[in-house]
Amino acid sequence: MLRRLTLLDWIRLALLGLGLLFVATGLLPLREAESQMERIAPILLFLAAVVVLADLVKEAGLFDVIATRLAMLGGGGYAVLFLLCTAFASLVTIFLNLDTTAVLLTPVMLALAARTGIAALPLAMTTLWLSNTASLLLPVSNLTNLLVLGRVEMSTREFAGRLWIPQLVAIAITMIFLWVFFWRRGRRGADRYTPPIPEPVADRALFAIAAGVCALFVAAILLELPIQFAALAGAALMIAAFAWRDRAKLTFALFPWQLLVFVVGLFLVVPTLSRHGLASVMGTLIGTHTGDGAYGVVAVGAVLSNLINNLPAYTAVEQVIPVGDREALFALLIGTNVGAVITPWASLATLLWFEWCRRRGVRVPIRTFLLAGTALVVVAVPATVAALLLTA
Repeated sequence: MLRRLTLLDWIRLALLGLGLLFVATGLLPLREAESQMERIAPILLFLAAVVVLADLVKEAGLFDVIATRLAMLGGGGYAVLFLLCTAFASLVTIFLNLDTTAVLLTPVMLALAARTGIAALPLAMTTLWLSNTASLLLPVSNLTNLLVLGRVEMSTREFAGRLWIPQLVAIAITMIFLWVFFWRRGRRGADRYTPPIPEPVADRALFAIAAGVCALFVAAILLELPIQFAALAGAALMIAAFAWRDRAKLTFALFPWQLLVFVVGLFLVVPTLSRHGLASVMGTLIGTHTGDGAYGVVAVGAVLSNLINNLPAYTAVEQVIPVGDREALFALLIGTNVGAVITPWASLATLLWFEWCRRRGVRVPIRTFLLAGTALVVVAVPATVAALLLTA
């Protein structure tokens, strides 16, 4: 097992070990460490369950069938395909978490590109950018959203009601930049593509169960049931279905231990650093949290996300925002979600996305990646915050 660990896995384990060391030496008091673990326990349950759920739904072929149908509906026209793919990626991000879009939908789209002659990079960039910029609307869309929800004490409906206009702005601007940088004729290199021929579903029973479980999961979100239990129920149903139909797919690799180790380590290390000077630095950087101060918060969130990763960036800045200051927390959310698209390490989903592109042989020009991401952030982040403030 040790031989199969990647460099990223060792970094995650080192982060957890450092956090435990901080607790053992008293740099982070045990009571505060327990408080942090109580806070993230529901989040860890949700993350573990939703990743297993999404992975098994993909194995059942649901994403492949939807992607193929979208390409068929496009009829060979790139403009229609673009609208369908951006809508699909946005909806998967909103309802099934950004990691599902970046990590599980990306290989589906790349396989579709190989079968149809569609340029791979536009499809890949669509899943990557929208996995970040379309992750504002619901608590389930992003881990940072779950953390904000715990601070603002809002229902899922209230949360979505506050952010739906900023979310539309972020998606619309992302679509414009995707078309200009990756989808237009001069970039994709073709006028039309060959619509795919639908392939038979390997197991119709598993496919039907996966579709039903996804529908129930979305319904549970809309009904504002506890999302961690909704995800757990969905994962349990999919595990039971695969135990019945395809037991070989149920391996230990389904369990996202790497993500859980990273989150636990993060919530031990960042509070320790905050106690020993980081909070003062963050307070100085963001200044006040009223009026135009929201732009300061979002700028710090976006810059830190691209320097050190959006999860530690969020947790570091959150420490110095007053509990009742919802606008500042939402501004920080925009910075760490919409703004985390410039560097390859800005989010965990981006790191995993690059790994998928490498495996599929998709060349990602780093210069184009950095410049396009910077242009998107410079326009999308301020515009999204403006929408947030105008709709306060």
